[in-house]
Amino acid sequence: MSDATTLGYDVLVADPLPLNVSGPLPNGEPRAYQPIAVTLIHGARDAVLVDPPLTTGQAERVGDWVEASGKRLTHIFATHGHGDHWFTAGGLADRFGAEVVATAGTIEQMRGNEAFREVLWDKLFPGQIPPSPVTAVTVPGNRLTLEGHALNIVEVGHADSDDCAVLHVPDLDLVVAGDVIYNGVHQYLGEAAGGSLDAWRKAVDTVAALEPRRIVASHQNKNLDDDAARLIRETRRYFDDAEDVLAGCATPDAYFHAMLDRHPDRLGATVLWVGARALYLARDGGDPVQNLLAAWL
Repeated sequence: MSDATTLGYDVLVADPLPLNVSGPLPNGEPRAYQPIAVTLIHGARDAVLVDPPLTTGQAERVGDWVEASGKRLTHIFATHGHGDHWFTAGGLADRFGAEVVATAGTIEQMRGNEAFREVLWDKLFPGQIPPSPVTAVTVPGNRLTLEGHALNIVEVGHADSDDCAVLHVPDLDLVVAGDVIYNGVHQYLGEAAGGSLDAWRKAVDTVAALEPRRIVASHQNKNLDDDAARLIRETRRYFDDAEDVLAGCATPDAYFHAMLDRHPDRLGATVLWVGARALYLARDGGDPVQNLLAAWL
């Protein structure tokens, strides 16, 4: 029987980076990305890293943090295909001799994000993202083992993108939830056109059914705790508020301000604005990819 006291986890949160776009948000704030959380699950000797960050500078800080832990990094797990949670995986894997792993669905989403980076990610963060070939592989049974402890990869479907997964660590009563759960940060609804909030709700239900006591969200306010019940409750409430506001507001500006009024303490107003623009562009039809590009840029 494994001894749960030999496992622990630590979280490093990278502060928001400015975006290379012109003009402030409708409330006058400068445009900046969300905070990005990276999780290190560790035993006595070895460790697994979840959701490596976006830029070269962030990855150097994460690498130094892992090195200072004194643990041997065996695997790097990406919860989903958005580039801000895996573009630096290859460099970190080379630094530590680790293997990059993900689900088959996530790997396909990674390939799409890699193909997309020139027209989006590199424009938002010019010169800051390293080469990012997709090197991730799947693992048998969607299960990793860390010093005898099971780390279960649980596929949850659509959250803020398609083909998402979470990492469940039963011996810590922990779920590292990627972007399925947010913690004090505006949720990215830019890919939620066509009823995807219902799919995302099901993903949250899947996480809740694991009965964790702690959840690490990959976008979080670093001053908040990891209490699972609170995070699940607040994530669900955000869906309800977004749908209510969307039904009552005629423009993305009105939606943006109404959601700020309901959630004044959440970080990441830029992502709120991007989601607002994408949702209202989707109402008017058009190509979904071009709508997303227009919303971000």
